[in-house]
Amino acid sequence: MKMHQVYRSHFLAPVQGRYITMEDVLPLLKNNTQIEFLKSGVSEKGKEIPVLKLGTGSKKVLAWSQMHGNESTTTKAVLDFFQFIDQKEVFQKEIEIFLNTHTLYIVPILNPDGAEAYTRENANNVDLNRDAKALTQKESTLLHNLFTEIEPDVCLNLHDQRTIYGLDTGEAATISFLASSANTDRTVTNARKTAMKYIVEMYDMLQKYIPGQVGRYDDTFNDNCVGDKFTAAGVPTILFEAGHVPGDYQREKTRAFIFYALLELFGITTSEENGVKDYKRYFTIPENKKNLRDVILRNVYLAQEKRAVSIAIQYQEQLIDKRIQFIPVIEAVGDLSNYKGHTEIDLNAKEILINSQEKVAIGEKILTIHYKNNGKEIIFQ
Repeated sequence: MKMHQVYRSHFLAPVQGRYITMEDVLPLLKNNTQIEFLKSGVSEKGKEIPVLKLGTGSKKVLAWSQMHGNESTTTKAVLDFFQFIDQKEVFQKEIEIFLNTHTLYIVPILNPDGAEAYTRENANNVDLNRDAKALTQKESTLLHNLFTEIEPDVCLNLHDQRTIYGLDTGEAATISFLASSANTDRTVTNARKTAMKYIVEMYDMLQKYIPGQVGRYDDTFNDNCVGDKFTAAGVPTILFEAGHVPGDYQREKTRAFIFYALLELFGITTSEENGVKDYKRYFTIPENKKNLRDVILRNVYLAQEKRAVSIAIQYQEQLIDKRIQFIPVIEAVGDLSNYKGHTEIDLNAKEILINSQEKVAIGEKILTIHYKNNGKEIIFQ
């Protein structure tokens, strides 16, 4: 049975959108018969941070999601994975093997305060992924202690990446991976080789669903980052970056691809004939580029410059009444031939009015755009 054929009807957890908090997650965890609540930590504001356990096998995996509070796609995929493990209809043999060979320790939301406020940082405005060395925050200390106590064989660092990331082809980097570095020389240690092999497996599988849309993240070493710290300690650590599918700003499609990647990683959908992957193929995965923008208006005539230019527009995400609103903001004006828009509109050298003004100002939030000559509104969202 093909996984994608049954995913949405069997395993899709009842959470949607970009705003995912602990209040959304906890009821789903408590109703799952396979999950054991191992322990709980607390956030800087005293919110519960549950640590969950799945399986009884000898291969220990430590995973955490939503270290950055506004990066919720992998949390949705983790909840989908829990639904999959708990159902009794399909893939029962594969699930049994997984539970008998792996013990998965997972923190579904490491930064519940940031999740509630929809911020990258925690309640003290600290980026937890830059606190691995100093350990100034309760959330960072919790993860460090788990790593020390569990002594995992593999770590999974689950994140979202912005819509600006694409590949040389101009396609979006819908999923990106990184085998985190262990030192400033980016030496290919044994831990990195293991992470690279896993990534190659997931990359090959994802080509069936999103060919040419899987990238490799920059591997510059930073010992303040959790993945680099854990890899330096000799544990393979894989960074997952959930990116963009054009038109899917709620990232409901991307969550499925993260879910498929998890199944591949845990051997649930891996074919026996696949064999062991060559870690060196990791370096053939295309590296991410910052070459995409949400919207690019092409060939816009600016009277102030007496020429046609391109205007790049990027959405700012704002939490309003517990919903994420996407606010268009002018980011750049100029040639922009090295960039591609997820949405592109050719203005054919026509003049426009932004917020009823001829002047185009970088950083301005856009309320309306109209053609100057006929007043027709340009709508791109």
